[in-house]
Amino acid sequence: MPVPHAHRAAPPVRAAPPVRAAPPVRAAPRARTTPLVRAAPLLLAAALAAVGLGPAASPAAAATVPVGAGSYSDTRPAGTSGPTTATGTPVTPKVTPAADGKPVPTNDWWSSLAFQRYGDNPYSTPMYGHPLTYQAVAGGLEIGYPTGPAVVGDGRQYEFAHKRDLTVGLAGLNSPDTRADSWSDWTVTPYWSDGARTLRTTIGHGSPFVYAQGSGGNALITTAGNPTVFADQGNVLGITVDGRHYALFAPTGSDWNVSGSTISAALGGRNYFSVAVLPSADALATYRKYAYSFVTGSRVDWSTAGGTVRATYTLTTEAREGTERGTLQALYRHQWLHTSDPLTPYTYVSPRGTMKVREGTSFTTTQRTAPVLPALPRTDDVDAARLRTHLNEAAYAADPFSGAVDTYWTGKALGRLAQLVPLADQIGETGTRDRLLALIKGRLQDWFTAGGANGFAYDRTWKTLTGYPASYGSDTELNDHHFHYGYYVYAAAITAQYDPGWAADSAWGGMVKALVRDTANPSRTDSAFPFLRGFDVYAGHSWASGHQGFAAGNNQESSSESTNLSAALVLWGSATGDTALRDLGSYLLATEGEAIAQYWFDADQQVFPASFRHDTAGMVWGSGAAYATWWTANPEEIHGINVLPVTGGGSLHLGGHKDAIRRNTAEMERENGGPAAEWRDILWEFQSLADPGAAKAKWDAGHAAYTPEAGESKAHTYHWITTLNAVGAPDPSVTGDVPTSAVFSRNGTRTYAAHNHGAAARTVTFSDGRTLTVPPRSTATGTGTGTDPDPDPDPDPSGGDTYRLRSGGVLTTDTGGTAGSDTIPSAGGANHDGTPHGQLVYEARNVNGTLRAGGTTAFRLPVDAGTAVGLGQQARVSYDLTGDGTFDRTETYRYFATDPLPGWEEYNQARGLKSATGALGDLRGGTIRLEVWSAIGSADSRLRTGTDTAVLVIPYD
Repeated sequence: MPVPHAHRAAPPVRAAPPVRAAPPVRAAPRARTTPLVRAAPLLLAAALAAVGLGPAASPAAAATVPVGAGSYSDTRPAGTSGPTTATGTPVTPKVTPAADGKPVPTNDWWSSLAFQRYGDNPYSTPMYGHPLTYQAVAGGLEIGYPTGPAVVGDGRQYEFAHKRDLTVGLAGLNSPDTRADSWSDWTVTPYWSDGARTLRTTIGHGSPFVYAQGSGGNALITTAGNPTVFADQGNVLGITVDGRHYALFAPTGSDWNVSGSTISAALGGRNYFSVAVLPSADALATYRKYAYSFVTGSRVDWSTAGGTVRATYTLTTEAREGTERGTLQALYRHQWLHTSDPLTPYTYVSPRGTMKVREGTSFTTTQRTAPVLPALPRTDDVDAARLRTHLNEAAYAADPFSGAVDTYWTGKALGRLAQLVPLADQIGETGTRDRLLALIKGRLQDWFTAGGANGFAYDRTWKTLTGYPASYGSDTELNDHHFHYGYYVYAAAITAQYDPGWAADSAWGGMVKALVRDTANPSRTDSAFPFLRGFDVYAGHSWASGHQGFAAGNNQESSSESTNLSAALVLWGSATGDTALRDLGSYLLATEGEAIAQYWFDADQQVFPASFRHDTAGMVWGSGAAYATWWTANPEEIHGINVLPVTGGGSLHLGGHKDAIRRNTAEMERENGGPAAEWRDILWEFQSLADPGAAKAKWDAGHAAYTPEAGESKAHTYHWITTLNAVGAPDPSVTGDVPTSAVFSRNGTRTYAAHNHGAAARTVTFSDGRTLTVPPRSTATGTGTGTDPDPDPDPDPSGGDTYRLRSGGVLTTDTGGTAGSDTIPSAGGANHDGTPHGQLVYEARNVNGTLRAGGTTAFRLPVDAGTAVGLGQQARVSYDLTGDGTFDRTETYRYFATDPLPGWEEYNQARGLKSATGALGDLRGGTIRLEVWSAIGSADSRLRTGTDTAVLVIPYD
């Protein structure tokens, strides 16, 4: 097993094996474990529970639990292990009696509370909730707010490491351990008890508050150094510790007493108090309003329709004093980029860039669905004879699974073969297609049947399904289940596309769903598996470590293997008619896709600290990110590990940030001292998502003599690069109304593709109005038919609220006009993000209108950068409600990064608000102003005018 590379900074005090690794060469086959002894089936009731994906009964001896045609064991194979400490001692979940028996959500930001990885630390390792950081200790909860990054490890890692500002506790508290008492989607309540005193604190992602309930002692706050008191209001105290501002809130009638670094308050028979980190000292009054509105739970709900994913994040609260039920929560960048909900001016620093504060108990994000296809579509540019040769190399190899034994390497082999099935089908090679399917089915069924040399075993204590032989801590640390099992689900989804009967619950589909329940369970009431084990809904991405036992928090290296699972859910749900799993996959893929763009690739160059001299991260940690992998410092793997596996499902979303791909590729070659050699296929395919021609040139020059990456094949790489060179890179500005659709653009011409898993033909409508008729059980491509049925974004039927752009700075409701364009001046190489510079201005004056309830601004602006690289256009909409020359409401939208291909691209309000000030009201002789400028770049661009595709829509009747 590889070890963490020496350059990785901020390791835990105690050594720990890596979270996951994918060696640059194929691992040698591992010795097979002792076969399971097949036991008699369970009682019918237990068997039915298993088919329904409920937990099996707990017999005294090992038993085989039937699930359709497959099965798993309820006992580990002989000689194997489940979760242990770092020294190999078995561990059980560290929870209170109130939580005993509940599935513990391992692989979370706070998992060290429940998974004791180190025998001498029964509390926790540092936990990164953002903006606050935490660590449980005997006397309570340490909290900190790191605001300055450290760049360590020879410049390879940046971190906002936990540093205690204060400890929240009770006088005299000396607990032997800290346990998880309760949890919800992104909050957790740690629990301390020393027999005489008990303390519970509720903490969470995005929460500036720590809510405490204690008994047996006075509230006690100890600070790291003597604090400065900036406000003393009896039961409300404002203090500054090392430049950071905190507010302490005791029950009304209590009084905080300060003695050096010790601050205490008698609770007067009431057991609650709270602490908040303030964005500034003058925010105290706002935060005081919500100090006694205690958060009791958190929940995300999602829906997918018409090419859009909506997610609502809601906190439940309880008023401990008064009647206030609202609260404050800080949104991560990937969230506030995609919400139109009003935000306060308050912000926080975090390892994920600026966090913005929302006043209220909920907010909603809206994103386009990520493009997903079973495979790239057929094009005439792919030479069938050449593809056939490469397919045969893989399908008829002496060992198509390359000696794979454990769950990870078996999964990669399954994924590699599954990629080829649709390609063989495209060129009529049904014999090769069916051979590939037979290989996949055979290996899946082998793993899906208990009693052999490999299979799955259910751990009743940890509520998890582990495959044996295990690898990279998937057994002892509960690492990487989403990485490993994503390949199995993907291969099963491709199989289901061609053989629906195989995927029925009564056949092998039940076992596929069991793996889904272990890794991405959408149910919060399932007693057998936790809700979304690996996926952190608020952080927006998955975590790889099951125990989170590191000083730097939890981590994830291969974000692309996480999206592989999400895309597999879309394909599996589409193939089997399980719309709930399909829509879950769409939510996970859209959310994590944006998180990857921002936190792994720094797509907008607004997240990584300026002192971190890298354009990409191989690993994201709770405390920051690292230009590193677990097993090597080779730049090819550092860049490639967040690309593989390359599939039509989990990879096309990367094409939404083409400049980030270009920066990534340039950095890899710079750090590598030249083009990729070891993982050249993966990195060629990655480059093709932005610059297909450049990738094709590299393939043409270097494909003859290289060894494919273990999850790749020459057949798939040839098909991928050649196809994208023909149809162009993905165009994420247009989406279809089915999740299994994608759009590509080359030289201004779009190619539309969609797969129909159903038994009847269907018409897919794309967001630009194009339609595509797709026969049953097939993929169709084309330019679509018909015209845009709705050229304006949600206009009023009368047209009165839709304003069209005219050259010369005019906004008009007239429907006539001649197509033209205005030049958007260059940003001159400077960064003008959020600050107009040389802007185009369009105005309408003397406007009267009544504000629509719940209405929001919308716009559709065709822009074109020609062949210029690295340009971004930005828009601001302002409302002067009375025409007095003062704008009452100003909305600045996130800039739009154009591609270097001639042709109009659509910039619209879905890019999200960057900032907003003021409030809307009725217009009485008012003025509306639209400004457009270059936020970044060193060349001019164009804005189209004079047509019904260039419009501003105001929320007025």
